[in-house]
Amino acid sequence: MTTNLHNLPLERLEQLVACIGEVVRGKQETIRYCLVGLLARGHVLLEDVPGTGKTTLARALARAVGLDFHRIQFTSDLLPSDLLGVSIWDSKESCFRFARGPVFHNVLLADELNRTSPRTQSALLEAMSESSISVDGESFALPQPFFVIATQNPMEFEGTYPLPESQLDRFLLRLRIGHPDREITREVLSERGLQDPVKSIQACIRPEELQQLIEAVPSVHYDDDLLDYLLDLIEATRAHPHLALGASTRAALGLHRAAQALALLNKRDFVTPDDLKNLFVPCIAHRVLAAPAFEGGLYGTRAALESILGEISVPR
Repeated sequence: MTTNLHNLPLERLEQLVACIGEVVRGKQETIRYCLVGLLARGHVLLEDVPGTGKTTLARALARAVGLDFHRIQFTSDLLPSDLLGVSIWDSKESCFRFARGPVFHNVLLADELNRTSPRTQSALLEAMSESSISVDGESFALPQPFFVIATQNPMEFEGTYPLPESQLDRFLLRLRIGHPDREITREVLSERGLQDPVKSIQACIRPEELQQLIEAVPSVHYDDDLLDYLLDLIEATRAHPHLALGASTRAALGLHRAAQALALLNKRDFVTPDDLKNLFVPCIAHRVLAAPAFEGGLYGTRAALESILGEISVPR
C-alpha cells in the first residue's frame, strides 16, 4: 500500500532544506541526505577534514527540526558511563538511581568518534542499533526519534581507533561535505563575522509532523523491477573482483529504506531508479571492503561501486 501524499506535510521538508542551507551554503545534496538518514530512522557518518562544517550542519539540522540536541566530544579517555549514564546511590531512599547520560537526546553529535576507545564505541553501537541501552542489567529506551550524526577526520591517524566494520555498518550513510566554492566562501566571509548563524534558526516543523513523515517512509512504493535492480546491485558487490567483502543483507535493507526516504523527500510516493543510483555509493561504500590488491584509501571502494552502476542494466 502506498502512502497518500496529500495527507503529509511535505512542504516542511523543502523548508528544512532551505533553512539549513542558509547556514551550510552550497551543500544541498549533503543536507538532503542527512534528512534522508533522519526520515529513514538511520544514522549518518560525516567524514571530512576539519573546518568543512560538519558540526555546524549537525547543529543546524537539530534546530531546524526542533529536536533536543547534544554534542559529545569523543576523546581517548571517554568511558561508556560518560556516554550512557551511571547508577548513583540515593542515601535518602536507600537505593540506586540511574542518572542518564548525554546519549538521552533526540539528535546526538558524536564528534571525532574515531578518537575514543573501542569499548566506548561499542556502547554507542547498542544505542544506534536498538534505540535503547542496558546498564546494570536494566534496559532504558532512548527518546524518539533518535538520530546520531558522527564525525571523523580521515586524515588524522595518531591517537585514533579506526571504526570496526560492525560499527560502520550501523551508519545508514557515510557522507563528505567538502570545501565550498570561491563565491560561497566570499559570501560567508562578508556576512558572518563573529556571529553564530545557527542560533538564528527557528524550527521549521512540529514534532508530530516529523513523526508523521518518518512513519510514512515504509509505505513508499517499490516496483518489482526496482527490487530486482536493487538485488542486482547488491549481488554484484559480492562478485566484483576488486571487492573482498560485498554488501550484507543489512546493507540491502538500508539502501531499500533510504531510497524510500529520498523519494518522499522529493514528494513522490514511489521509488525510481535514480533514487537507488544516487544513494548506492553513500549507502554501500563503507559497508564493503576493497581487495588488498585494489585498496585505494578510505574511499577506495567508490570506483568498484561506480563501475557496478555502469554495468547493471537499469529498469525502464
